[in-house]
Amino acid sequence: MKAEPIRSLRQWIVFIFAGTLFILSQFYRSSVAVIAPDLIRDLALDSWELSTVSASFFYAFALMQIPVGIFLDSIGPRITMTLLTLASAGGALVFSQGDSYYSLTLGRILLGIGMACNFMGGLKLITLWFSPKQFATLSALIVSMGTAGNIAAATPLVLLVQAMGWRNAFITMGAATFFIALLFFFLVSDRPGGADQARKASKPGIKDTMKTARMLFSQKDFWIISFSTFCRYGIYAAVQALWAGPYLTKVAGLSNVTAGNILLIMSIGLIIGCPLSGHLSDIMVNSRKKIIIPGLWGMIGILGVLVFLPAGTDPVILGVLFFAFGLFSGSGQIMYAHIKEQVPHENAGMAMTAINFFTMAGVAVFLQGMGALMKILHPGDSLGPSAFKTAFIFCSLCLILVAVVYTRTKETR
Repeated sequence: MKAEPIRSLRQWIVFIFAGTLFILSQFYRSSVAVIAPDLIRDLALDSWELSTVSASFFYAFALMQIPVGIFLDSIGPRITMTLLTLASAGGALVFSQGDSYYSLTLGRILLGIGMACNFMGGLKLITLWFSPKQFATLSALIVSMGTAGNIAAATPLVLLVQAMGWRNAFITMGAATFFIALLFFFLVSDRPGGADQARKASKPGIKDTMKTARMLFSQKDFWIISFSTFCRYGIYAAVQALWAGPYLTKVAGLSNVTAGNILLIMSIGLIIGCPLSGHLSDIMVNSRKKIIIPGLWGMIGILGVLVFLPAGTDPVILGVLFFAFGLFSGSGQIMYAHIKEQVPHENAGMAMTAINFFTMAGVAVFLQGMGALMKILHPGDSLGPSAFKTAFIFCSLCLILVAVVYTRTKETR
């Protein structure tokens, strides 16, 4: 009688640690935005160098996804997540001591490598510890928890930097990351039954995992879902992490504080949208596609409104629009559940990390691609209203294509 409550407690300890590590990942992803003025001042970075420093995290993160998927399925999440999180603590230290564009980029690359496993590893732990019918809800809740990292990388990081400087702030975060990694190693096991049973449990070898990878890459749905998450999250994250700020301040004419508040509201929209979409998909609608596709059309509608929005629009209206953009974007997290259900249970890590490669690559590409598009087509005013209209139209067209091709995927519920 006592075993079940103990297992339930251990389940939620695992879940809390998975969420905590993903919060760290989201924090490091977004942390450059608010310290950008400090980096420009202290190291004389230009706009290309600054965008490369920011994007290098995502390139490293994306390139790590395939090896991470192999390691999660063959070695297990506990060891893989611990070692990589320790590497990220080193990356924070390197970044804190950076005295040039190159050393800052190296620090960000190490952070991208170190954080590359925390979301996929968390999903793998949910797969091992919880019922399959809870997956979409819990994975979406993990994403909502991670958004706290985006929030921490905004005003709280500004206050920390004001109190101790950006270098000491990253030393502090590196120490916290190191401590959390050690706690994770000692308190979390790969599956119910403890470390001994986890060691005895059957795990696919590298050869078996690679065989699954070849099978996965031959599926039409894999490429459709990969392309969809590449565009969907790439567009959302590029707007959230960089381009919404200049749009709100330079085009909409808002103050930095008001723009920051609207960005916070957009994050809250994602926090609500992820678990809401997961619950609708798991329990109420019992479908993946019937939640994902309307969410894509919602994002398209918001971008379309922004294209035709006149100058001087009330900040309340902008707040509602950006909140809705985050809310609709939350449905895209169900794509992980959608691909997971198309492979054997023991190869879930490979399937989800393969998809996550395209998710994170999309951020890097849209982060720099939107800036390049605006600069090439509007060289005289690359941050003006016409440039942003062009960028938003391009993003809308990408999402329309995604919404159409996603109808061709197989329903798994």
